[in-house]
Amino acid sequence: MVTKLSHATILVLDQDIAYDFYVNKLGFEVRTDATMDNGFRWLTVGPKTQPDLEIVLMKVMASPMLSEEHAKMIQELVSAGALGAGVFECDDCDATYAELVAKGVEFKTEPTQQFYGKEAIMKDPFGNWFSMTSH
Repeated sequence: MVTKLSHATILVLDQDIAYDFYVNKLGFEVRTDATMDNGFRWLTVGPKTQPDLEIVLMKVMASPMLSEEHAKMIQELVSAGALGAGVFECDDCDATYAELVAKGVEFKTEPTQQFYGKEAIMKDPFGNWFSMTSH
């Protein structure tokens, strides 16, 4: 029986830039940062308040699981902002929006009241977008 989701993946184009964004701007903590013998880097982060979730910052590149052609296609989709990666919850959307804008985080929308709470749409340096919501 499945009991929970422990890892989720965000596709990135550069893991150093992803590290800076997710750790230094969003305030996530590094859970794992290890390089394997073949040079593959396993980088996971997560919100400090959610210790049992690891977000894998996976570099899109050709591998035994992904052809060069398909890697290029995915890189183009990420860069085009075609992939929404999820919802980040926060205590106060307006305050968090102001804090992140001051850190240089790009938003597609300002905080707006929706039926499910206040929401702003942000994006990471690669084009992945997220709903940032408070209730």
